[in-house]
Parts: sequence; structure tokens; C-alpha cells
Amino acid sequence: MSTPLVIRDRNTMRNLILTNQTMGRRIGFVPTMGSLHAGHTSLVDRAMAECDDVVTSIFVNPSQFGPQEDFERYPRDFDADFNLLAQHDVRWIFAPDVHEMYPPGDSTRIEISGPAEPYEGQLRPGHFSGVATIVFRLLQSTPANTVYFGAKDWQQVLVVRQMVRDLGLDVEVMTCPIVRDKDGLALSSRNAYLSESERTRAQTIYAALQQAEENWCRGLAIDKIELKVRDMLSAREIRIDYADIVHDESLRKISEVSRNTPAIFLIACHVGSTRLIDNLLLPSQT
Repeated sequence: MSTPLVIRDRNTMRNLILTNQTMGRRIGFVPTMGSLHAGHTSLVDRAMAECDDVVTSIFVNPSQFGPQEDFERYPRDFDADFNLLAQHDVRWIFAPDVHEMYPPGDSTRIEISGPAEPYEGQLRPGHFSGVATIVFRLLQSTPANTVYFGAKDWQQVLVVRQMVRDLGLDVEVMTCPIVRDKDGLALSSRNAYLSESERTRAQTIYAALQQAEENWCRGLAIDKIELKVRDMLSAREIRIDYADIVHDESLRKISEVSRNTPAIFLIACHVGSTRLIDNLLLPSQT
């Protein structure tokens, strides 16, 4: 166990990383909004296995929250996060304040089309512009060799990959598997909002995805697979934003004639007042 160095200033953070890279050290970066859990530490552990040093950012990014979303009540506990990261031997914690990342007079945002357009892009206007902008600024501040994201936010990963390609950023983007609790619920900071009964109902999300995978492998028609998932969720009073089988890169809907292409089942839904997302990659049927 080591004591991480907490850095608040972008230039200091950047210079530390560049200096260590000139000494031949490979740096891994795990961006987070804090309220850390085993999903985050799985990313840290992967980075530790592949890099010499790891930097983790803790920054609740205001520009990716809509007007009616949960920015103010988003869970924050820096001391707990610090202690958890110390247990995983993170070398640096980059924890800037809002004015450091968005200086007074700031008026520049990154806009992305393509993978940012459907699903979350339609339901949360401006969300992916906020994501792309802050990830770009974090990568400027922490110019690591590799950046690590979890697969639960699948569309976000596609957006980040698109931005990195389009802007020619010199960083490798790694996607790590979803980490689930014993009951199958994908780990998320927002799980803390769930009451005990809502938590029980939320277990249906992964159960529905598992049934979808089974039906997919059986060759059931795609519209019927999706309908069964929606029925399972609705029966537990889970309100659905979307529950679709799509191509895992383009996010376009998959038809029967193209079901041998790489596919993923995407879900976004509300359990009580808590919005949760999840997904499951479906086996190739070539």
C-alpha cells in the first residue's frame, strides 16, 4: 500500500507525467467521477498490470449533466476514494476543481456525431459534448500512454474512441469488462440511490440480458428477443428508455439478415427515480 500524491493543478500533473515518461516509464490513466467501487478498482488493477505507474482522476464533470439530472446530489466522498486508491497503489490522484478544468470565460466544447447521435445522444442532449470535452482536457492534463474505461458505458467508450481517432490523440483506449455484484447488478455509483426493494427489482436487468443471450443463441427473432426483455422489465415496474440489439460499433439496429455481425444488447431504464444502464455483448453467429 502506497500513499498517492494528490495533484490539483493541470500543469503540475502534466509535467509529472511527461518527466516520468522521459525516464521510460509507461503511464496508465483511469478517469473517474469519484464515488469509487470495485468496477473502478478493476480498471486501476488492469492499468497497474500493464503500466509502470497509474494516475486516477476524480472530477465530477458538470458539463455532462443535463438541467434535470443529478449533478448536485451525485455521491462524493474524496477521503474514501483516496483510501481505496491507496490500497491499489495508485501513484497520483488528479483532483482539480471546476475552475481548473473550466476556467472563467471558458466557451469551447467538442461536438461529436456518429456514435454520439443515437440513444444517450438523443435522450440527453449535450451529454456527449460534455463527455468529449472533459476527456480531451483530462488527456491534455494527464498525457498517459493508455487510458482505461469500463464497458458498462459502452456508447461513451465508442465516443471517446471516435474523438481520439479524429483528433489524432496519442493515447491507447482500453475497454475493460463490466464488473457485477453477486446479484448480477452492474456496479455503478448510482446504485447507492436504490432502496432495498428497488435494488431487488434492479436485479431483473441482468436476468433479462441473460435471457436475451440465451434466446439469441437459440435463433429467436430479434424483435421477439427485445420484446421478452421489455416484458421482463415492465413486469417489475422498471421504466424503459431503450432495450435494443444493435451493432456493437455503429449502434445501428440489427436485422435478421445481418445478425451475424458483432452485436450488443443495450438497456437504459429507470428503477424508481434512479436511471441505470447496462449491456451485454452477444456471441457471434457466423
